[in-house]
Amino acid sequence: MIDWIKTALVFPGQGSQEVGMGADLVQAFPEAAETFDLADDILGFSLSDLCFDGPAEALNDTYNTQPALYVMGLALLRVLQAAFPPDQHPAFVAGHSLGEFTALTAAGAVGFADGLRLVRERGRLMNQAGQRAPGAMAAILGLDADVVNEICAQASQQTGKALVLANDNCPGQLVISGDKEALDAALPIATQRGAKRVMPLTVSVASHSPLMEVITAEFRGALSRTPFGAPAVPVIGNVHAAPLDTAAAIRAELGDQLTSTVRWTESVQTMREHGVELFIELGPKDVLNGLIKRIDRAAERVTLNSADSVRTFLAAHI
Repeated sequence: MIDWIKTALVFPGQGSQEVGMGADLVQAFPEAAETFDLADDILGFSLSDLCFDGPAEALNDTYNTQPALYVMGLALLRVLQAAFPPDQHPAFVAGHSLGEFTALTAAGAVGFADGLRLVRERGRLMNQAGQRAPGAMAAILGLDADVVNEICAQASQQTGKALVLANDNCPGQLVISGDKEALDAALPIATQRGAKRVMPLTVSVASHSPLMEVITAEFRGALSRTPFGAPAVPVIGNVHAAPLDTAAAIRAELGDQLTSTVRWTESVQTMREHGVELFIELGPKDVLNGLIKRIDRAAERVTLNSADSVRTFLAAHI
């Protein structure tokens, strides 16, 4: 049996998508099929076909990636909810970047349709930001966050351009984001400071950096028009690695998130400090559980990313 008071559900962000995601799930579980069908109706096009059959280029467009991951995570959640009594729910939910929106819907803070429209708009605006203020991102392996922050500050000072720590994913795996000139200046500094590896990412959208300010006002407008309520389950936010408990706090968090560091390491540590022993990842692949393993090897991890994984999990716990 699952001890839900020691369990957290976590939802991944961009990078977890893959062609074929959800296809076996909708064949096996009617709740998943209903979720994808509803999303198709709301969006006015077949997101399900894009998830199941691609092409990859279209699925990897952030305008499509964000709703695709949102729907996949919630389809998996609906399958779980159908299998367990309604009074059984996790101690916490959390999501990485885009996954935070999925987590908020899972916690009952926003409805499925409203959340879906919101992430679709977020994807549209982030594409627009990549055109209006193109930037760059890179992964830095083997350095601490404090050192990477120093490197970003040094490169920004040298170039007069913005560069920040975008994702604190786990110890030794960080992502920087900002102006390409500043990023190009930072990479050799990171190598000199002892980075095991520096890897520029093939993106033009400088997520979680000041370059996103060009869309922040418009996205805050979308947030103000979206009905939010207090979550029924505590949601650990990316910006402060702390629970979000009011609609106002959620709107502020999601607006700030565009230009703020995703504090995933601290978010996981917060949940562990509050008694979470088991993390269940709902989404394609197993990106977050890989990070959680590096944050705290004592944490238990389950990945639900396919029909088979769900069947195995339910057989063991129902």
